[in-house]
Amino acid sequence: MKKNEPTLAQKVLSNESPAWKEIVARYQKPSVGRGVWQVANTLIPYAGLWYLMYLSREVSYWLVLPLAILAAGFVVRTFIIHHDCGHSSFFKSRAANDVVGFLTGVLTLTPYFHWRWEHALHHSTSGDLDRRGTGDVWTLTVQEYLESSRWRRFAYRLARNPFVLFVIAPLFLFAIRQRFPTPGASQRERHSVHWTNLAILGMVLGMGGLFGFKDYLLIQLTVTAVAGTAGVWLFYVQHQFDGVYWERNAEWDYTQAALQGSSFYKLPKILQWFSGNIGFHHIHHLSPRIPNYYLEKCHEAEPLFQSVKPVTLFSSFKSFTYRLWDEPRRKLVGYAHLKTVHTLQKQAARH
Repeated sequence: MKKNEPTLAQKVLSNESPAWKEIVARYQKPSVGRGVWQVANTLIPYAGLWYLMYLSREVSYWLVLPLAILAAGFVVRTFIIHHDCGHSSFFKSRAANDVVGFLTGVLTLTPYFHWRWEHALHHSTSGDLDRRGTGDVWTLTVQEYLESSRWRRFAYRLARNPFVLFVIAPLFLFAIRQRFPTPGASQRERHSVHWTNLAILGMVLGMGGLFGFKDYLLIQLTVTAVAGTAGVWLFYVQHQFDGVYWERNAEWDYTQAALQGSSFYKLPKILQWFSGNIGFHHIHHLSPRIPNYYLEKCHEAEPLFQSVKPVTLFSSFKSFTYRLWDEPRRKLVGYAHLKTVHTLQKQAARH
């Protein structure tokens, strides 16, 4: 970017390209045909893969693992359908969104109305330093970390450890945590958790009785673990990347938070398909009413959106090193940066 050249968000806010609002509105109209086709090309192959895993386990459980990885891709895609239904963007009918959202929620072990409530809070607070804590990855500023007790620092380092964050936490989140409503949830959200739990219990009893509980649980937990890891990684990269936007509430802006606080994760086409185009996360946060099957088209329809710097699959691995938000420098840093801060503070104390 040239010196004094306005940023992307500044261009949008200054209405330099008024057409972008019309383009966004154009792609907010769901397609019943596309929605039904996406449900079919996701759930039917997933069911086929599940049965193939069941047959493969008679030969060797090692044959189940690669099939489980592929099946996990369809579970991620199923979650994207559930996600869009939660935004009332997948179908035109609200009732259709709620029915499909509940059913895909059972398949992904996610209570539909409860998740929809928490996710709406995420969208309304993303990038706001003063409203962290709901539907996001625990992130402390450097100063907050330095002022924390030893126990809190230990808990934070444990929570941000890659093995905990991407292996243990996903399975815990989907298999256990989401079986309980969050304090502050309304009656409908609480009931959503209970009805989902009953439906999951019915699914486990039915599938376990049909295929055997040992085989069912082994296959399903493997698929859930892999899909959960992929899902948490996608969410992590969408909001923990180089150049991400964070601001205090007084300075926070929704449009800037969408375009600069949500990444354009440019994935290979096959991974883009399995992840339901959610890599176009800057477009999704700009307008959650755009269904996933239109996100790429919306991105390509406006040059302003295309000027967002993409995060590639290779470059996204750098996100593993991010641990804290350096507020003065306005960037994510690793723990090694703490040494620099300590040195600067000592020098300042001497003077």
